[in-house]
Amino acid sequence: MNEALLVISNFPSLETAQHSAKELVENQLAACVNIHHPVQSVYRWQGKMEKVEEVTLHIKTTSNNLSKIEQVIIKNHPYEVPEIIAIKIESGYAPYMQWIAQESRQN
Repeated sequence: MNEALLVISNFPSLETAQHSAKELVENQLAACVNIHHPVQSVYRWQGKMEKVEEVTLHIKTTSNNLSKIEQVIIKNHPYEVPEIIAIKIESGYAPYMQWIAQESRQN
């Protein structure tokens, strides 16, 4: 079943985030991408505590597109292990959910 998803990914720069967002929407892999800038991220990487400014993408899409979205993010992302988290959207305003499904259909 083609379920609605919210995919979250953080990027190190506004430029790479905007480029990925545009590519996802233009190729109908996502109905909408929200760009949140800046966000503060604190994490441990390779044993070292990191604190950096990043750009978060909230990608509204469907489960059929997840593997292609992952490919776009990995291609455009400089991190060795980019964050790609997919959350199933359990419910939402029906017309909006239909719009996600309609606009996330790759031609």
